[in-house]
Amino acid sequence: MAVKRVSHEPAYVLHHYDWSESSLILEIFARHHGRIALVAKGAKRPSSNFRPVLLPLQPLQLGFSGDAEIRTLKSAEWMGGHVMPTGEALLSGYYVNELLLRLLARDDPHEALFDAYAGVVQVLAGDHAAAQAATQSAALRAFELLLLREIGLLPALDAQTLTLAPLDAATRYTLVPEAGLREAFEGEPSLRGADWQALQAALDDHAPFIATLRACAGVNGALRTQLRTLLNYHCGVATLRTRQMMRDLQAL
Repeated sequence: MAVKRVSHEPAYVLHHYDWSESSLILEIFARHHGRIALVAKGAKRPSSNFRPVLLPLQPLQLGFSGDAEIRTLKSAEWMGGHVMPTGEALLSGYYVNELLLRLLARDDPHEALFDAYAGVVQVLAGDHAAAQAATQSAALRAFELLLLREIGLLPALDAQTLTLAPLDAATRYTLVPEAGLREAFEGEPSLRGADWQALQAALDDHAPFIATLRACAGVNGALRTQLRTLLNYHCGVATLRTRQMMRDLQAL
């Protein structure tokens, strides 16, 4: 059987692990191949061409070969476009990477989600002044929604999940792991029916990341709480590692 070769593949490094004294195993999110594992032989050597390139949250173009679960990295080129996020934005980028590692199956392409990932990384790498904090937070909510929908874990946001009854624009609804979207009880995090409908329309837009980012901007606080609960439920953890790290740093 011929060894499969792939070249010029848009990709991002999600995580890496040591493999032998000189090599790395990379967790990659590739546009046409989804989440895959690659071995970068000799990448830890000071003379390696891979060493300065294989960084997280940076747009890359990769070449690799093989048909086993772990393929072999052949080439890596930085595509430029933005610098590495810093501070809280960097931790937010690691949080997005952790979501992909926990929720995406291997070798399952998600081209639309890849484009949304590129969009959120671009926002996180932008100006980190206080004026941009709200935009970065809305970008995270937009990506969370698009991720959940792409992998089939987000119910329709323009109807009650269990009854399929249409939403009333003025009534408040909450999104919960066990029952989807339902009418909210007093004191629960919730959004108006009109807000949920606007989010669904944004998800269905021809440019969903930008449209959903704008729709999230006005409802970020209440939406964040509901999405965090839903994501933790599907990830099988009380708190994701990167979120706990952010809490610990804020406490310090």
